[in-house]
Formats: sequence, structure tokens, C-alpha cells
Amino acid sequence: MRGMAGGAAIGLAVVFMWASFASAQTQDDETIHVPKTKTLFEKLIAENKPSAPAPKRDLNGAWTGPVGFIGHFPPYTPLGAERAKLNKSEPVYHLANTNDPLMTCDPLGFPRNIINETRGMRFAQLPDGMIILYQYQRAWREIWTDGRELPKSIDTKDGAPSRWYGYSVGHWDGDYTFVIDSVGMDDRTWLDTSGHPHSVDMRVQERYTRVDHDTLHMSVRIDDPKIYSSPFEELTDVTFKWIPNQELEEQLCVPSEAISYMNIIGHQSGNAEPAK
Repeated sequence: MRGMAGGAAIGLAVVFMWASFASAQTQDDETIHVPKTKTLFEKLIAENKPSAPAPKRDLNGAWTGPVGFIGHFPPYTPLGAERAKLNKSEPVYHLANTNDPLMTCDPLGFPRNIINETRGMRFAQLPDGMIILYQYQRAWREIWTDGRELPKSIDTKDGAPSRWYGYSVGHWDGDYTFVIDSVGMDDRTWLDTSGHPHSVDMRVQERYTRVDHDTLHMSVRIDDPKIYSSPFEELTDVTFKWIPNQELEEQLCVPSEAISYMNIIGHQSGNAEPAK
């Protein structure tokens, strides 16, 4: 995981720099600021270059977006509240007890992969569907547009088995908005870093609207009546920008590197114990 390996290196650097800054702080309590490196998305937003019009019914290409979002969740149902208690989310420097699947390089699954790790994605349109490839973990999804229906039931005797990235079908709403409906997501995955759970009966709808050639807006709606008291818009009009060189970075979660990261950051006492 170049992504997590990079994160471990950055995390250690921040810890050491913070300690150095604290010990070297002057008597007048002068503040020392660490310069922040802009992401490709931030650089493209800042450039604010004029764009050509959007092509009709065409999302083909590589896009970059922001990393991580703060969602607005409705109240839990009683079952949702019980499920939420099982997910132990911890701040980045107190990871000893977290059971976040990300920490062991389990698949992020859908929709967490578009909520927390959307640094880069590529749409590839086919005659019978759409393939979306994601920068993080080099994962992909198949969205069928050939008229097939979504499974009626999940993880039942006669139903379809749940999957990390579920089952998806799509259609165009006009010439510039592509709509994706998904079901059947494995309930071992979280919705975000805070540990919001979901059931296998969750339904998710994404809407991708190409505003112009270089700008794409995404909205995500979640409906999971077993866990949440009402449907909700998890994301609304999140902006993505066209990547000029159309190259996605390699960002992988490597289990051996994740173990080292947890032992150093999560178990600073040296007594590494797996989260329960």
C-alpha cells in the first residue's frame, strides 16, 4: 500500500516533528506552521481554468477528487445502534483498539471506497455497461446497462450472496447524468472512518453529472431502513476534476506494511495485540 506506507511515513514524521517543535518552542509561544502539500485535486481547483463543454453521454477518462468526507447521518434504529457499538473507531495516533477493516487491508468495499478514498477513478464505457476503476487498491466495479435487474434478495436461500462491491446497474438521465443503483454490499464493511455500519439490504444510488469537459459532480444517496431511521444523502455534488495526463497513481494497501504501521503507531508501547 503505497498509500498506507506513505501514510505511515507521514504519520511518523508528524509525530517526530511535533515533539521537536514542542521542545524547541520559544518563550513567547511562537507558533510554527508545517507547510501543507497540495493534492492534484487542490491544484486543479486552484487553477480554475476555463473548460470546453461536456460531451454527451460520456464519462470516459480519469478523474481526481477530494479525500474523505463528513457525512450527515440520520438517527440509528435499535439494530443500527447495536451494530454501531461493535465498530471501534480510533484517532490516528490511538489505533491499538480499532477494528477498522482498513487497518488490516480488508477491502474498503462500496460505498466506503467512494466516500473515503476517491483520490482517483477512471470510467470506461462499454456497449453493455460501465467499468469504474479506483486508484486505491486498484479495485474496479462493473455497472451493467444491458437491462438486467438487480438481485431481489441478498444472503437468503434463494437470493444472491453479498459482495464487497455489491451489484450495480446504471442508466443515463438525460445527456449528462449517469445514475447507478447498487445492492448486496457485504455488511462487514464500514460506511466511513467513524464506523457507521450498514446491512446487506442497503441500497445506494450514485449520480454523476458532467458539468463541463473538466468537471464532474457526484451525489450519493443511501437507504438502509434496518440501520437508519430514514434515507439520506451521504454526499451531495462532490466535485471531481479531469486529470490532464490521465494517469492514476498506484496506491495499494500491503498487509505487511499495515502490520508494521500498527505496531509502530497503534502499539507504541511495543506490546502489539490484535484488536478484538
